[in-house]
Amino acid sequence: MREIITVANKEFHDGLRNRWLLSITLIFAVLSVGLTYFGAAASGTVGVTSLSTTIASLASLAVFLIPLIALLLSYDSFVGEQEGGTLLLLLTYPLSKNQLLLGKFFGQGGIITLATLLGFGASALLLYIQHDNFAIIETFAYFILSATLLGLSFTAIAYMISLVASEKSKAAGMALLTWFFFALVFDLALLALLVSADSGLSQSALTQLMMLNPADVFRLVNLAGLDSTDVNGALAVAINANLTQGQLLLILLSWVIAPLAMASVIFKNKKL
Repeated sequence: MREIITVANKEFHDGLRNRWLLSITLIFAVLSVGLTYFGAAASGTVGVTSLSTTIASLASLAVFLIPLIALLLSYDSFVGEQEGGTLLLLLTYPLSKNQLLLGKFFGQGGIITLATLLGFGASALLLYIQHDNFAIIETFAYFILSATLLGLSFTAIAYMISLVASEKSKAAGMALLTWFFFALVFDLALLALLVSADSGLSQSALTQLMMLNPADVFRLVNLAGLDSTDVNGALAVAINANLTQGQLLLILLSWVIAPLAMASVIFKNKKL
């Protein structure tokens, strides 16, 4: 355990030196406050008009931004070390491959977790002080937890990419393609399937397909308890599925554990 903590501490402080934590926190805070207070500016009002609309807007933005940040933060975690010649050096220490993997995950995951908590938490606190409504804290707690799990899931996916790729440039390309697939292509393909299906997809089938994308699970976690009149399209149908927020969070957690386990298997069999 001490070895994992040592690696995690190094990765976390590397992120501090590279301004990752500060940059991500500022991005989340600015976008969160901006969407919360000025999202309805076009209609002539400033401030929170609907908590459902606010969370739906934040979720729609975060589902694009968080996976991209997580992938950019972690895509070179192993292939970069290998190109620099430091990966073999690290493994000469009394440190197993799993300990190195978990250490990196906890360190870089800590950056995403803290940035998400500070960035979106500041907005939630300001809203609570202004409106004195505990529902804001409760709703934002689900949002922050699910956003953290979304970031961690794509961090684990980035490790798989980093361990498979032979060069940093290839890993960067694979990371961008991965983001493009989960953030854009998957939902377009799902929409095409809905339109082309003669008899249409049942609510159960639609929800099961959406479980194959952590970004869609993230959306469902945050929209499941809200007013579905603020949501359109396939999500509005899936929101009414018989899945609680707790169950959806467990599915999102599985999207963290499964890629991390696969990365462990890849790393174990990787020839250096």
